[in-house]
Amino acid sequence: PMLGELTLRFEILPASVTAGLLSAFAVAAFALAWKRNLAPVVWVAEGTAVFTALALMIASHDLAPYIAALLVMALFSELAAARNRWLGLRFAVAPAVDIAVGILIYIHSLPESSRPGYTVVSRTALLVLPTLTLLIYGAGIAFRTLLLRQRLTVYEIVQAVTAFVLAALSWLWFAPDAGQVGLGVFSWVLSAACYTAAFVWFDRTEEQRNYHVYATWSVALALAGCFLVLSPLLVALVLSGAAVVATLAGVRMARLTPEFHGLMYLAAAASASGLLQYAGRALAGTFPTAPGWTVWIVAVSALLCYAIGGRFEGEMWNHRLLRLLSAILAVSAVATFLVSCLVWLAAIGMTPGASHVAVIRTLITCGLALAVAFAGSHWQRIELVWTAYGTLAFVTAKLLFEDLPHGHSGSIANSI
Repeated sequence: PMLGELTLRFEILPASVTAGLLSAFAVAAFALAWKRNLAPVVWVAEGTAVFTALALMIASHDLAPYIAALLVMALFSELAAARNRWLGLRFAVAPAVDIAVGILIYIHSLPESSRPGYTVVSRTALLVLPTLTLLIYGAGIAFRTLLLRQRLTVYEIVQAVTAFVLAALSWLWFAPDAGQVGLGVFSWVLSAACYTAAFVWFDRTEEQRNYHVYATWSVALALAGCFLVLSPLLVALVLSGAAVVATLAGVRMARLTPEFHGLMYLAAAASASGLLQYAGRALAGTFPTAPGWTVWIVAVSALLCYAIGGRFEGEMWNHRLLRLLSAILAVSAVATFLVSCLVWLAAIGMTPGASHVAVIRTLITCGLALAVAFAGSHWQRIELVWTAYGTLAFVTAKLLFEDLPHGHSGSIANSI
């Protein structure tokens, strides 16, 4: 209350001095309580300092100094957690830091006329404060999981994602050009670090949560970096190659996670290249114009990924799910290619109408269903059999919603 009076009513203390006093108060509590492990002292002091900093930040409309004070408290709480001291204290400090940084980004993303009374914050501070939040919590989590071999907690997973999102928003909003490229490169660096931690540092049997969380972060960061830095053409090419490499690595290492990563890379490449949109229009609706060559590169990558990943043995549900999803992508790519080729061949001697395209689609889909069912039965690939039944369901719906409404008697008879 005294700091509030001196800062807000009497205006004797500037916000920077008040924030410095709060930081000193919190650090002094840490120092005095450390030797004898006096947890109640730290909880009372930190709770008071955190609440006061948030209250004064909101009341004074001067955000940066109090966020800096909260970051000092966050730093010392992470240092204590690195020594397995007062772990619960982070639950009191981290939400306050996230709220304060979120308010900072939101307020200064508004037009200047919409935030009267708020102290102007430089662009450097707008970038540095969220970045420090990410560095403090990222370093603390990495130290506890990599060096101390501690199991990731739900709090740490949520806090790491929250800190990264806040830092990313600040760079994308307040430094849109250089920030986008820098954030993409930084995402690639973090992705490489997370891949190293997941596949080299952690044992997937003893530290399953750490292994899976770091692996998930790595693929998400790699995708974010590609979409932030590369053009759609390069995204499609790079992710297609990454999908093949990841699938091959998964088979060589006998690990399912890299194969799932390959599937995610392949799906992202299909979206970036336009393969998904082209396949949807080629197999249903108005037939599209000829696509770019990148579409077929991604389609070939889908076939390669299934050919390579299909060799991964295993009868658990996740093994079957992986093979099924990969088979669906590969069969869809083949169907798109065959339908496109047959329509283009038909266009040499005639102008294909909607009824002609419908018959061609039905012909290719039925033939492909038979071929896939035979291949699945012959080579004991249950995922191909399931894909064949899915193809039959698709062609049944197609007869009802395309061939019957848009065809004439001859084309309908051919389709049936």
